[in-house]
Amino acid sequence: MRTALTELLGIRHPLVGFSRSPGVVAEVSRAGGLGVLAATAWGPDELDAQLTWIEQRCGGAPYGVDLLVPATSVEGMPDDLVASLRAQVPAEHLAFVADLLAAHGLSADRYRAGLGAADGTVGALAPTGVDGLLDVIVDHGVALVANALGPAPARLVERGHAAGAVVAGLVGSARHAVKQLDAGVDLLVAQGTEAGGHTGTIATTVLTPEVVAVAAGAPVLAAGGIASGAQMAAALVLGADGAWCGSVWLGSEEDISAASLKRKLLAAGSGDTVRSRARTGKHARQLRSAWHDAWEGSGAPEPLGMPLQLLLAKDAFALVDEAAADGDPGATALQSFFVGQVVGSLRELRPTAAIVEEMVAGCGFALRRAAALAGTDAAP
Repeated sequence: MRTALTELLGIRHPLVGFSRSPGVVAEVSRAGGLGVLAATAWGPDELDAQLTWIEQRCGGAPYGVDLLVPATSVEGMPDDLVASLRAQVPAEHLAFVADLLAAHGLSADRYRAGLGAADGTVGALAPTGVDGLLDVIVDHGVALVANALGPAPARLVERGHAAGAVVAGLVGSARHAVKQLDAGVDLLVAQGTEAGGHTGTIATTVLTPEVVAVAAGAPVLAAGGIASGAQMAAALVLGADGAWCGSVWLGSEEDISAASLKRKLLAAGSGDTVRSRARTGKHARQLRSAWHDAWEGSGAPEPLGMPLQLLLAKDAFALVDEAAADGDPGATALQSFFVGQVVGSLRELRPTAAIVEEMVAGCGFALRRAAALAGTDAAP
């Protein structure tokens, strides 16, 4: 299949695989798609090591990097960012989380002491943190750099273009798409509410053609609710130039998620996700757990904005994930991760390359079937 995306990036398949797992990224690119690494969890030195590892396994195939740069909360942050933010967390919220952990048999004292689990992620949102990650990305000559929250900051667009990278922006509405184009991005990702992570409220099948209509010729990818060849074909029929997939890779052998989390994901149905602010402070779709039930309960405080809620939650989940890995039932009840509604289709772990192959083959079959239904000479 040849689309504006494959031409722009020099890849064989109009499929982008977004993941926090370097192994997934490398395998998607090796298989002819474009692997994109979620980079914000690492500092510059760690990111450099991860990109080097990916390049050693990609065989020269292009890959990309995704950053989390919320423009409204980055500029003007002090150099002692983490300490400053921790001082702003209300005692009421700290007590609520400590009590929630204790009610599930986890150490409230360890939580109150401060684990620092979120320090790297929050630090990466500061101006110096973002620039440090951009330094690494530019040095590695990645094919694509994306920003997942709001219009891409000017320095990301400028530095990405100067390095010859395609700059992408994720959008949840046609209005967001126009802002991204005004900011200078080259490629739009129309992410519907079905997707995992930070999303809006518009479904992918409604959003994609709306974004295509305002894209002014820029390539558009559809994201959200895409984990099969038929769903990939639907994105193309809607006018997209390819698919951006994230949740499907949580069912891959190369994904780095703990076995305890993978068991929950494989057992979940498509109705077992929730769009909630309880994890990051911004609405994000994730696997519903006792954590979300508690934050929605009577007497719960209102979740804080990003990145304060991120500090609360990530430090808490450091304890949760550690105990869940040991089979602790209270921790397992709380355990969660960002995942879209396609979680209901994840039933067994498969190699990433096999997932790519199956999606591409299924997409081709679905497109040929559609052509046959339309009365062309093509056969399914």
